[in-house]
Amino acid sequence: MNVRQISALIVVGICFGVCLQGYEADANSKPAGGGQDVTSRSRAAVKIDVNKTKEPISKYIYGQFIEHLGRCIYGGIWAEMLEDRKFYYPVGSPPTAGGILSRPSAWSPWKVIGNEDDVTMSRENPYVGEHTPLIQPGSGIRQLDLGLVKNKRYVGYILFKPQWQSTNVRVSLLWGDKPQERESTRIMVVANRYGKYPFNFKAGADTEKGKLEIEVVEIAMGACFVGAVSLMPADNVNGLRADTLKLLKELNSPIYRWPGGNFVSGYNWRDGIGERDKRPPCKNPAWKGIEHNDFGLDEFIMFCREVGTEPMIAVNSGFGDDHSAAQEVEYANGSIDTLMGRWRAANGHREPYNVKWWCIGNEMYGKWQLGHMDLKHYVRKHNLFAKAMRKVDPSIKLVAVGSAGPWSEGMLESCADYMDLISEHFYKRAKESVIEHARQIPDAVRGKVAAHRDYRKRLEPLKGKDIRIAIDEWNYWYGTHLFGELGTRYFLRDALGIAAGLHEMIRNSDIIFMANYAQTVNVIGAIKTTKTAAAFETTGLALKLYRNHFGTVPVTVTGEAYPLDVAAAWTSDRKALTVAIVNPTEQEHELPVDLKGARLSGRGRLWLIANEDPMAYNEPGKDPNVRITEKTIHRVLSELEAPPFSVSLYMLDFRQP
Repeated sequence: MNVRQISALIVVGICFGVCLQGYEADANSKPAGGGQDVTSRSRAAVKIDVNKTKEPISKYIYGQFIEHLGRCIYGGIWAEMLEDRKFYYPVGSPPTAGGILSRPSAWSPWKVIGNEDDVTMSRENPYVGEHTPLIQPGSGIRQLDLGLVKNKRYVGYILFKPQWQSTNVRVSLLWGDKPQERESTRIMVVANRYGKYPFNFKAGADTEKGKLEIEVVEIAMGACFVGAVSLMPADNVNGLRADTLKLLKELNSPIYRWPGGNFVSGYNWRDGIGERDKRPPCKNPAWKGIEHNDFGLDEFIMFCREVGTEPMIAVNSGFGDDHSAAQEVEYANGSIDTLMGRWRAANGHREPYNVKWWCIGNEMYGKWQLGHMDLKHYVRKHNLFAKAMRKVDPSIKLVAVGSAGPWSEGMLESCADYMDLISEHFYKRAKESVIEHARQIPDAVRGKVAAHRDYRKRLEPLKGKDIRIAIDEWNYWYGTHLFGELGTRYFLRDALGIAAGLHEMIRNSDIIFMANYAQTVNVIGAIKTTKTAAAFETTGLALKLYRNHFGTVPVTVTGEAYPLDVAAAWTSDRKALTVAIVNPTEQEHELPVDLKGARLSGRGRLWLIANEDPMAYNEPGKDPNVRITEKTIHRVLSELEAPPFSVSLYMLDFRQP
């Protein structure tokens, strides 16, 4: 007998599926079917009653999160190709201390062409930051390791100022070491102040070892200051990387949380406003690398409009203060009659952004957080922020920092009048067993839900209130950083867990209002990029699948069919039923359907994410090993198939009366 024949004999009854635990069991009870030997599968006993519906699923459970960390924004979403384009670090060789090279993160990515002494950092009236490079005639600077695509155009500009009256500069894009493997342009710099000089090149070959060179070429003429440099692919969309943007639109997330994360607790939002080249570069306050301040509040709003999503902004309640947070709300939402509204208009954005969702801080319970303080002090700070921000715009919705346990309980007791949602975060690591690995995510969701259901019963300040949960950071977090800082790879087994986690959120649609997958690009991200390509991770495929095709009104699923996980929901028009099955086993399952309250027509569609290898993954620039496949199905009346290591999402039509 083959696996399918054995499955058909064993799996009998009147059901088709279920989750990693009994749906109607208490949240703290042992998952139904737990401990069974998967090789001898249990007798299915699951029913779907389409007449028993739950509260509609909030679209916001499909939210995303982006942070100024690693290559999430710079090197992922933002199209800028150059590192340290405003020269935070001195140009030249790595600095030394006692003959030992300092840590690589403190090195400038810019190298000197010619004599090292001919490139100095001038602190006299620097263009931006603390210093500006001054290049003597006959020398120059270059940046290496640029990703170029043959026949693709690259555009940019350089802010030059001659030291004296004029100078002559050559700018070149190189895709090899031979003289013919470059394209150059000569620029006569004649102004007595900084001017912006554009360039446009076409790459002659594919390479990840491209170079940009800037040389002062006329010996008889004077030296030249370089204020800032920019290089982007010509197909960028308002500074956004086109290949990443395409996938983000396919992901179709309804809301994005920004700018952090730990980053926000040391972030001054004003540094990211105004003329982009004049915004000061600085060290990332929470993570490695440079914060260019190229992607600030205005760029975030532009990003949201390009992607077609809502903005959700976190304010700095770490090292920040309530006055600054209120001003940030005013900058985003104030009319041009307000001080901050006038500043926004002066920056080219006359109409208010009308940002609805605001997070007060991030993980302030953690000692790793800048500005961390005891709960008894932080509750006062939260309330000060909330009052100040609501005074500017009473219509905004506020998300408070939570962490199930004493912190969330204390926040709800002392701040219930000053929040609309309360956040919860969790991350999970790898488990050897695919079943155990996948069930970590729904288990974590269920634990958060159980805690908050208990608070609702016990806490007096919650009487008459409906403060729901925003799981605004959730994911797996483990593995080697292959795509920059925290740029871990995800496998099919991770997609199974993410899908099962969505099932648990769907089953608790009455209390989970929002969830923001952390993060979106490269950094533990749903999308990964190289210098020249972008691709969906397996986890991104799961998010995309459910956001675009799963129903909106959950229906009751009872019983158990461990180790599978099943969720079901009506489509918004009530014309079809969607049924999703996560199979974290190496066996195919054929699951009998016992449907109450309607009759299937036998027709429908199936979207499938599957691979025989649970460690299958996708690589940017290569054909995907894991993808979403779609097919029309016929004669589906009594059972649904769940291939090994798969997420199956069925949309089933009903017979019309």
